[in-house]
Amino acid sequence: MTIRVLLADDQALLRSAFRVLVDSEPDMEVVGEASDGAEAVRLAGEARADVVLMDIRMPGTDGLAATRMISADPALAHVRVVILTTFEVDDYVVQSLRAGASGFLGKGSEPDELLSAIRIAAGGEALLSPAATKGLIARFLAQGDAANDYGDPARAERLDALTVREREVLVQVAGGHSNDEIAERLEVSPLTVKTHVNRAMSKLGARDRAQLVVIAYESGLVRPRVE
Repeated sequence: MTIRVLLADDQALLRSAFRVLVDSEPDMEVVGEASDGAEAVRLAGEARADVVLMDIRMPGTDGLAATRMISADPALAHVRVVILTTFEVDDYVVQSLRAGASGFLGKGSEPDELLSAIRIAAGGEALLSPAATKGLIARFLAQGDAANDYGDPARAERLDALTVREREVLVQVAGGHSNDEIAERLEVSPLTVKTHVNRAMSKLGARDRAQLVVIAYESGLVRPRVE
């Protein structure tokens, strides 16, 4: 199956470079280019994109707003957004994941990393390894603010729909463990873990593993540790 990729960046030179890279792969193709967020949202549907490489800072509708719009549109439920940032470690990381992105990648990443990210996102997984995603999310959630009250009952209520085992699996996911590692820890099969992860995503309205990690921290199920 060919992965259909949409490029959203206000810099034409970068879009051209990404196009050459993506189109060089036999299992993916660029199906459109957007120079702002509003155009990205429109083309995501029109071009039937599987993955959108989304820049954050664009004129008009920025990448975060566009990601929220894509995530909120049932007709675009299959679209995965990979946020591209100039700075990999900044507040945009958590904002991106909260907006519904499958993950994020620095613009200085190696070509192979970008191509791998597209394939991972298209497969419905978090862009980064669970451990890397967990670590960065924990760092920013730990910084927090007045509105970021861990253990907030309203947020914790989101977990009421989960079974005891699904909560256990969610804790492990937030801990940065792979399905195989979780299976070994809980003494079940990897397939069983995958089933629990999928059910948790469905019940919590999470698009992928990365958003499960955010929910685990925001609900107070898992507390961030400040190193």
